[in-house]
Amino acid sequence: MKKTREEKIIRELVRQLKMLRLEKHLSHNKLSIKAGITRPAISQIESGKRTPTLLVCLKIAYALGESLGDLIDRCERECDKK
Repeated sequence: MKKTREEKIIRELVRQLKMLRLEKHLSHNKLSIKAGITRPAISQIESGKRTPTLLVCLKIAYALGESLGDLIDRCERECDKK
């Protein structure tokens, strides 16, 4: 089944959040503490087993020092290229 544009954007957002986490050398555990969500939730989101809510995306983005709006804009542009 073909993915919708929105699903592609969410997948790209998760990919970018994971990249940022790795660039900042944060473990799942350290990010979970900073973001106020569980470590298993972060692991499940990054592995594609769980779709994050808007609130969870916001918490992770803020914990990584990023604006969720800017990240979504980047993800939309990236998806439009493909």
